[in-house]
Amino acid sequence: MNKKVIIPTILFIIVLIFSVMILLENKESNHPVEQSQIILFYGDGCPHCAIVENYIKENNVKDKLPFEEKEIYYNQKNENELVEKAKLCGIPTNLISIPFLWEEGKCYVGDQEIIGFFNQKINEK
Repeated sequence: MNKKVIIPTILFIIVLIFSVMILLENKESNHPVEQSQIILFYGDGCPHCAIVENYIKENNVKDKLPFEEKEIYYNQKNENELVEKAKLCGIPTNLISIPFLWEEGKCYVGDQEIIGFFNQKINEK
């Protein structure tokens, strides 16, 4: 009778310990990525987005600076994320436009501002 209680208890404790370790490891590994994350929001067919896209290609920005690109016209999840980021910067929903760049809590809107951001970051390296 004693073995029937001890074995499941030991297994439960082992599973609990591993679960806590995995959760802590994931939390620690995700934290630095979030701090340094750069996201460029754009729309397919947006003329100002195309200007930024051409700049990125002509200057090999992707090879020099890691960043994520998210299309918002055809992806509701990306659009919702853009709205969340803009709100964090104090930008009202009716004034959100693309191209839009998010970097460590800062927002950059418009082709010239985003190109200026990329120029600055590349020259820092």
